[in-house]
Amino acid sequence: MNTDSLFKPFRLKSLNIKNRIVMAPMTRSFSPNGIPTDDVALYYSKRAEGQVGLILSEGTVINRTSSSNDANIPHFYGDEALFGWQKVIKDVHHAGGQMGPQIWHMGIMENHRSGWLPKAPFEGPSNSNKPGYENGKAMSDADIADTILAYGQAAADAKRLGFDCVEIHGAHNYLIDQFFAEATNNRTDIYGGKSLVERSRFAVEVIKEVRKRVGEDFAVLIRLSQWKGYDYNLKMAKNEKEMELWLNTLADAGVDIFHCSQRRFWEPEFDGSDLNFAGWAKKLTGKASITVGSVGLSGEFLAAFAGESSNPSSLDELMRRMDRGDFDLVAVGRPLLADPYWAEKIKENRTDELIGFSREALTKLI
Repeated sequence: MNTDSLFKPFRLKSLNIKNRIVMAPMTRSFSPNGIPTDDVALYYSKRAEGQVGLILSEGTVINRTSSSNDANIPHFYGDEALFGWQKVIKDVHHAGGQMGPQIWHMGIMENHRSGWLPKAPFEGPSNSNKPGYENGKAMSDADIADTILAYGQAAADAKRLGFDCVEIHGAHNYLIDQFFAEATNNRTDIYGGKSLVERSRFAVEVIKEVRKRVGEDFAVLIRLSQWKGYDYNLKMAKNEKEMELWLNTLADAGVDIFHCSQRRFWEPEFDGSDLNFAGWAKKLTGKASITVGSVGLSGEFLAAFAGESSNPSSLDELMRRMDRGDFDLVAVGRPLLADPYWAEKIKENRTDELIGFSREALTKLI
């Protein structure tokens, strides 16, 4: 298994990464009251020591009262939380890695199993996060304006603290994705519309505010998905033309890198081509892209969360697609969650030392 192209440097604006391996954002909920601890800093710095080129943090929420449904999700606002993140990036840099926070607003959510609730109702483009489920309020114009500013402030703080990039979470049926989706965005104002491009206005304004606050030379990423948690077969962009209009609208607003979430990276996005989501993103926009989805493991993540273990698997298909230029970077999730030194073992061809994934890895910071 030749993985040489996985270990070529990558440079773009503020990013100067030693290889093409990205640690995918994975929610961990180990930050009491939103404050990342020393254990969180150690968790990330160990991945940098293990030769991960770029670490993207778990989702870390912006300064909106109802941006989170979990008291242990990290904040990216407030003196205590930002002090914790400053230690994280200092330790990651000391270990030779680069890192960006994923800034996040969950939108309309289900109540957390712990019973904890934010002090304000959940908010979104409408009061639902899927057909038939209502649990919050539709955002007013003032809510939207304040939320856009909160994204911008989080991005500005990321740059001020010394992070190397920032990623906007626009996937997986959270706030920005709820604006994208016809099922949850029935607004009749400028933030709604019949087309995906029309429903992208909120995302565009968020991206523009982030870009304004960080400047032209700071790398801005966005994570997108076609699927939703309530419908894994859904495709928001139903064909190549719709995807081209959607992604270029976001690129024009200031996105540098598209992080394209799939359950299985090898699955084609549209009939007639074996290109995956990241492959189409790069082809249609000319921007860099990140592929993700069951890289390096035999099973995909939904089965893992249901309790199914996964074993290490070949990277041959990944390398075939990378070598022909389909995408620029590869995000790795569960293998790095279970083993901080996965990247180092791949580089040194120590495949007999690779560790599989089990659900127990979700219960602690390894």
